[in-house]
Amino acid sequence: MTSDTSDSPCALAVDVGTSSVRVFLYDRLLRNLGGSQLPYVWSTTPDGGVEIAADLVVDHAIAAVDRALAGDFTRPSAVPSAGDPSDANPPDATMPRAARTIAAVGVSAFWHTLVGVGADGAAVTPIYAWSDTRAARAAAVLRERLDERAIHARTGAVLHPSYLPARLLWLRESLPDLHRAVRWWMSAPEYLGLRLFGERRVSVSMASATGLFDQHRQTWDDEMLGAIDLSPDALSPIADVDAPCAPLRAGFAARWPALRGVPWLPAAGDGACANLGSGCVTPDRVALSLGTSGALRVMARADRVEIPPGLWCYRLDRERPLLGGAISNGGSVYRWAASMFQLPPAAELEAALEVLAPDAHGLTMLPFLAGERSPDWPPAARAAIAGITLHTTPVQIVQAALEAVAYRLALIRAPLAAHFPSARTVVASGGAIANSRAWARIIADVFGEPLLVARDEEASSRGAAMLAFALAGIPSEPPARLPSSELIEPDPARHARYAEALERHRSLDAMLTPLPPRS
Repeated sequence: MTSDTSDSPCALAVDVGTSSVRVFLYDRLLRNLGGSQLPYVWSTTPDGGVEIAADLVVDHAIAAVDRALAGDFTRPSAVPSAGDPSDANPPDATMPRAARTIAAVGVSAFWHTLVGVGADGAAVTPIYAWSDTRAARAAAVLRERLDERAIHARTGAVLHPSYLPARLLWLRESLPDLHRAVRWWMSAPEYLGLRLFGERRVSVSMASATGLFDQHRQTWDDEMLGAIDLSPDALSPIADVDAPCAPLRAGFAARWPALRGVPWLPAAGDGACANLGSGCVTPDRVALSLGTSGALRVMARADRVEIPPGLWCYRLDRERPLLGGAISNGGSVYRWAASMFQLPPAAELEAALEVLAPDAHGLTMLPFLAGERSPDWPPAARAAIAGITLHTTPVQIVQAALEAVAYRLALIRAPLAAHFPSARTVVASGGAIANSRAWARIIADVFGEPLLVARDEEASSRGAAMLAFALAGIPSEPPARLPSSELIEPDPARHARYAEALERHRSLDAMLTPLPPRS
């Protein structure tokens, strides 16, 4: 392995996430050389809406690229593994180098977004997030009309407000004038691509998570399009991640001389990129992502895949499907608690959580602030906390919230383990888990199995960089270990206590959360 890569080409990774746009440079050893991050905030409505101005997200992405190319870098976090400082990036690898050549650009983006675009190429609607629950009634209507089990077996998605079929039906019926003004429907990264390249294109990866995609034929699904009266011409042509986008429009080519003529990939789903970037590309490794939301995913290689009940199927590309489940509430639950209660400073709170006994607060929480998805896919779940007394403290509520998120992940881990019995290594990444060892320990104890935690937050952008290097035909050499990784072993006594608490959690969930009828 060559250690000096200062003059070798780099990949630029653009990561359009739920809470920010992050743009980083990577060398071919997949070391993060630095970049920029620009956050944004979604608007919410009392009836469950979650949306943001489409051009705001695109403008943030453009500005983040500006800053990264100008060398206005944020140094990537480099937290050494416990007792092993050699895992941190060496100083010379993280210093920005303005003279580096960029070989290709990879894009990672969050799944399940929707924006309507007019014939002039301008956004007509805001971007609607996967956590927007206003389409719950439309999802119920589709369940009455269609055979959901057959739909799930073919598209990898259930009929739920987080997917596009229900959202498109809701828009048609609730906002007909707005719906009629739309010429094309696309995801947030597709709209970014339209602005940058002047073409409509969606990757297999992004299309696979819409609920409108036939996983086996790998085309738009005729029955779902017919059910919502949508022409395939209203959707983008499907490409794969090995087919570069058109050249940058003249204005952007002039703005970014370093990217003139550089191939860009169409965006791939952030979860798929996270599997790639964390080394979870075989059926024996499970990727756990915990950021604003959370997910567990296993990647396989198969043309046709059996999709178990409760799980979804999306793709990295035509050859690599992912099976998994997603929860709607992760780091967002922690942020909610921080905004609601008078908590100690972050370091003090983390220390307090580290020493608390498991499930000793007498609370049972359903963390459904943004609804819920896997494994039961309730259309209109709501959060609840039971067991509060005059003695309950804010720190105990935070602990109960973190434990509740871990329980939701455990409910996905069980069917994944049944379908992939060889998947015994769980690799965790994402900002929420990278910044809280206490939470990582809770998850390991709830699962009752070791958790390999990557302390950096960039599995998705690293995966996008790997796709970029592959497109450019440049071998990239992932590190033998994840950056700053730590293995957390479960405690058997804590696991036994959490097993009892999980049953209490499930009982409250069954009592308070209505489930949709299944055909």
